[in-house]
Amino acid sequence: MPSSHAPVQSGPVLPRRPRKRFGQHFLTDPAVVERIFGALRCQATDRILEIGPGTGLLTERLCREAGTVTAIEVDRDLAASLRARLPALRVVCDDVLATELEAYLDSDGALRVVGNLPYNVATPLLGRLFDVIDRLADLHVMLQAEVADRLTANPGTKSYGRLSVTAQYHCRIERLFDVEATSFTPVPKVRSAFVRFLSRECEPCDVATLAAVLRAAFGQRRKTLGNALKSFAPDWQALGLDAGARAETLRVEDFVAIANEVAAKRSGHRERP
Repeated sequence: MPSSHAPVQSGPVLPRRPRKRFGQHFLTDPAVVERIFGALRCQATDRILEIGPGTGLLTERLCREAGTVTAIEVDRDLAASLRARLPALRVVCDDVLATELEAYLDSDGALRVVGNLPYNVATPLLGRLFDVIDRLADLHVMLQAEVADRLTANPGTKSYGRLSVTAQYHCRIERLFDVEATSFTPVPKVRSAFVRFLSRECEPCDVATLAAVLRAAFGQRRKTLGNALKSFAPDWQALGLDAGARAETLRVEDFVAIANEVAAKRSGHRERP
C-alpha cells in the first residue's frame, strides 16, 4: 500500500454544478480546516474513515497527518477525482446509508470517523453511527447547527426531543465550534457546527423498545405521557414518574427506565404458557 504521506497531485477543484440530490455544500474555508485539525489532534498512527469527503479539502490534510484514510463518497465524479489526486487514499464510491459500516470496524476500537454530513442524511446517518459508537475511538462531524442544538438540548427546552435522548443515551457530546454558511460553496441557508461524540458508559437497555417508546412519546408532543404511551402500558407508579407529564420534561434515564420496564413486562408475557 502506498504511504499515506505521499504528495498530493493538486488542490481540490469544485465541480461545475454541485448536485442538489446529494445535498452537496463543499467546505472551502482553510481557516475552518485548521480549527478542525486543532480539535482532531491527528497522530501518524490514526486510522480514519471520512464520510462525504467532497472536493477533498479536509481529506488532503487527513492524508498528510493520519496513518491510513478511507473515504466514502457517493458522487462518482468526485470519487474519481479523489483517487487521481490522492494515491494513498482508499475511496469507496457508495451511499453511506447503504454501506455496511461494520466492515470498517475492528476489535481494538481504534477507528476514528470524521465527516461533513450532508444535511439531508445527517439524522438517519447519526442513528447508524450511534449503533457502533462503542466500537469507535471517536466521531467528529460537521452538522447543521439546528441538529447540533437538538443533540445537546436539555429536558424542558424546545429543541429537546427524540434525537436528543437517543444521542445522549449512546454518547458524550461536545459542540466544539460553529461555522458560518459562507465557509461552504454553494452557501447554505443555515449555519453549521462541528461536534465531537465519544462513547459513554450507559445502563443496559433494549434499544429497539427505547426507540419505539421515543417515537410514541415525541410523536405528538402535546399529549401527556399517559396518553402517548398508552399502548405500552408502563407502570407509572413503580417507575416513580408522572403519567400527566409531557415527554420533553423527562430525562434520558427516565426513558431508559420506561423502555426497560416495558421490555421486561413483554418478555415476561412471552414466557407464560
